[in-house]
Amino acid sequence: MQNKSGAAQPDHGPLHARDWVKTLSKYREPDVGRSALELAVTLVPFVALWALAWLSLSISAWLTIAISLCNAAFLLRLFAIQHDCGHGAFFNNRTLSDWLGRVLGVLTLTPYDVWRRSHALHHSAAGNLGRRGIGDIHTLTVAEYQALSPLKRLGYRLYRHPIVLFGLGPGYLFFLQNRLPLGLMANARYWVSAMCTNAAILITLSLILYFGGLMPILLIFLPSTILAATAGVWLFYVQHQFEATHWEEEPDWDLHHAALHGSSHYVLPSVLQWVSANIGIHHVHHLYSRIPFYRLPEVLRDHTALAEGNRMTIRESLASARLHLWDEESRTLLSFAQVRALR
Repeated sequence: MQNKSGAAQPDHGPLHARDWVKTLSKYREPDVGRSALELAVTLVPFVALWALAWLSLSISAWLTIAISLCNAAFLLRLFAIQHDCGHGAFFNNRTLSDWLGRVLGVLTLTPYDVWRRSHALHHSAAGNLGRRGIGDIHTLTVAEYQALSPLKRLGYRLYRHPIVLFGLGPGYLFFLQNRLPLGLMANARYWVSAMCTNAAILITLSLILYFGGLMPILLIFLPSTILAATAGVWLFYVQHQFEATHWEEEPDWDLHHAALHGSSHYVLPSVLQWVSANIGIHHVHHLYSRIPFYRLPEVLRDHTALAEGNRMTIRESLASARLHLWDEESRTLLSFAQVRALR
């Protein structure tokens, strides 16, 4: 079948989401050696590029920024490893996974325990119209949007504008919002996670400032963090915000069906797939989140039906940035212009 833009869409009729769970459980076991290797080939270059960028400060500020922007790729991958730790998919030892996640959370500016809980809520409610609000991109239905006052409509339109979502949003999320356990503030555990992460970040930045002055922060830390954050937000966006995604009201919502049909398969070039740690294979990840990221391609090789599901190319994904409202009648994500045409 085809979506409204004319792009071919796979027919999901034969796929029964719940039936895949038993099959996918065969891929859940991480390999300790492979996990250690994936960590090493990500963390070592990250540290090396940080050192190289620091040394280049005496040569050229532009060279420093260029190296820092390259290092954003490894920072993004460290976040992906932290993500696997949160799902218990990186090591079988949960304690080891959690403490690795907490350490990486200092580098990614993300309090691990807070993020792990909010992300678990996202997985448990993705595509559920009755449980929006934590760990997702705020999405209104057409009816909800039309019921808003003009001022609130403007606020929603500003929130969904690409300049806000992918320009201002990533910096706000990682530099400001992550400093407090928003949505989980009644629990002391999440305050401890946020404040300890904040303290570790402050100590790290203070040491950088003491030994190198302000330039390493301005020319190394900020560029790499902002670019990695922007890429991460974009990836999260296209994983669920596409025309043929899946949303359902609470009584009719099914966890496995929403996971399989409401998550995209973002087809990326090999280098980008490596940098993003296969997170583009998101429909499989949501269906069985305990699968280590390095085993996701193995799933697609073994099961062509999953390899063809919800495929989205980079070119096709760019069009998703203009989709903002879920239409419960056509069961598609629409742009503001399409909604005006419907009216």
